[in-house]
Amino acid sequence: MALSRVVVGLSGGVDSAVTAYLLKRQGHEVVGIFMKNWEDDDDSAFCSSNIDFVDAAAVADVIGIEIEHVNFAAEYKDRVFAEFVSEYQAGRTPNPDILCNAEIKFKSFLDHAMRLGAEHIATGHYARVRQLDGQFQLLKGLDHTKDQSYFLHRLNQAQLGKTMFPVGELRKTQVRDIAESIALPNAKKKDSTGICFIGERPFREFLNRYIAKTPGPINNEQGHTIGQHVGLSFYTLGQRQGLGIGGVKIKGEKRGGGDHTPWFVAKKDMATNTLLVVQGHDHPLLQSHTLHAQRASWVAGTAPAPSATFAAKSRYRQVDSPCSIDSANATDFSLHFPGGQWAVTPGQSAVLYDGDVCLGGGIIT
Repeated sequence: MALSRVVVGLSGGVDSAVTAYLLKRQGHEVVGIFMKNWEDDDDSAFCSSNIDFVDAAAVADVIGIEIEHVNFAAEYKDRVFAEFVSEYQAGRTPNPDILCNAEIKFKSFLDHAMRLGAEHIATGHYARVRQLDGQFQLLKGLDHTKDQSYFLHRLNQAQLGKTMFPVGELRKTQVRDIAESIALPNAKKKDSTGICFIGERPFREFLNRYIAKTPGPINNEQGHTIGQHVGLSFYTLGQRQGLGIGGVKIKGEKRGGGDHTPWFVAKKDMATNTLLVVQGHDHPLLQSHTLHAQRASWVAGTAPAPSATFAAKSRYRQVDSPCSIDSANATDFSLHFPGGQWAVTPGQSAVLYDGDVCLGGGIIT
């Protein structure tokens, strides 16, 4: 690739720091941008944006590049957080990181970078971009244990054509080694988890601020009420912790080396405000062989042709599962999984792959 002016999203973490270093070493003109996406209580112990900016600025100083602090908090609240709350109120479980990438990092940030005269932007995501036959493809990161293509599946041809992912060609251990070799101040900084507006605080405590509690019954599959939930918005399918009903002894049966079998959320009935729970991780009600998704986004710009050679993830922390496309168009698609999928959750994203190539995905309904 020809040398160009590249604006790098510096988050304060080691991945984006090494991204900036690698691009400068290659000879590109590199400028750093720190994005502030959240303002509410960001001075608390739960949101580390102030610390992250200090780290990003220190990295820029070591590498020898300029850094700009840009505030996208208003856009984030309108385009990402508002939908986050709305989805939870509707009983679904959204993934705000996916929406943040589509609306902020590769839209607002990209537009800002172009105004600065950039020809490309770069981030520390573990993914790759490849040009083939005149089209840009989104590929998994070389380190499949860190691959983040799932979160990037809504990127389109125009966005991918202007994006670089240097650490996507490396393993995480190599990134750490590079950071230490050039004495980056954040070389050993712990990877961030989750999204800033929640941070390390208990999730239910955070959601309490924005969503009213509407208690109701917790029923087992026989229809017996065995507990009370605090509000359907506060639970997700497959959830085991925080149900407040403990284990129930199964006569004459031992599972997992004990006498008690854990409960899992299997269904949320919004019409009756009832939470359905079942016992055992492998319960049939937690398994699905089909899923339907809407609001589809295809990297190539068009839906893939039906085939039985694909694989998909219906949640991030999951191995790719072989599947076939029953139907697909510009707005929605249906998948069939011969082996079944565990706790398929409305609001989460189903992302489709052809080997290492991420084809796109949609929101599970």
